Amino acid sequence: MKFAAAVLVLFVVVAVAAPAIAPHDPRATPQSETQKNLPPSGAHPFGTDQYSRDVLSRVIYGARVSLGVAVVAVMLALTLGAAIGAVAGYAGGWTDIICMRVVDAMLSVPRVLLLLVLVASTGPLTVGGIIVLLGCTGWPGTSRLVRGEVRLLKERDYVLASRATGTPEWRVFVLHVLPGLVPQLLVTGTLALATVIPLEAGLSFLGLGVQPPTASWGNIISDAAGRPGDTWWVVLFPGLAIVCTVLAVNTIGERLRERIDPRGRSRT
Repeated sequence: MKFAAAVLVLFVVVAVAAPAIAPHDPRATPQSETQKNLPPSGAHPFGTDQYSRDVLSRVIYGARVSLGVAVVAVMLALTLGAAIGAVAGYAGGWTDIICMRVVDAMLSVPRVLLLLVLVASTGPLTVGGIIVLLGCTGWPGTSRLVRGEVRLLKERDYVLASRATGTPEWRVFVLHVLPGLVPQLLVTGTLALATVIPLEAGLSFLGLGVQPPTASWGNIISDAAGRPGDTWWVVLFPGLAIVCTVLAVNTIGERLRERIDPRGRSRT
């Protein structure tokens, strides 16, 4: 876990410090034909693309966009999922039934298919639009988990005792139920991040996500889609960035599940 955390911290630092550490402007397109599709060299460690842009600089700036989109989208999905799941689990009755039927309907449609249909219907989106789309399609699983957790927590002795003393329901929820959801949300959010990063990259690769000249790991790879063998470096380096980040986040998520989630520990 320490190595995975170090890798993730490295990518976060690179994303935050992109303007300071990127050797070139990621949008700069020198007109010289001699600068196009150059392999890795001292002047361009990750080579250049078909528009003579420095791939290293684009990968560095792409980390800012790809990680930023993923983090904010996951936070939005967690907020929506936790809110709906908490209301369903705590209120019960028809509220629970209606909320869970909506969740079942959302989960019955593959997320990738839903994303493709929505983006194809609206056309290419802004970065903010992509965040909203990913966030609003990622909450059903969280909602179901939170609902189950709330149903367990509200039957705990200390929660029942608090309600028996006449404490208002909202206060019982905030003081006793909500804190118990934090570990589950932490694990769920970490694992969700590992799913959203390749989703955003896939949309950008298809031209439906982040639009050039803004760099994201997905649309950097798409620049070499027509000739990946000849310009392998344009595919390799952003691809490695995606793989390393996802592996690091997945490893951290699994370790957190083992340490925090009691049900996860019991399965292992």
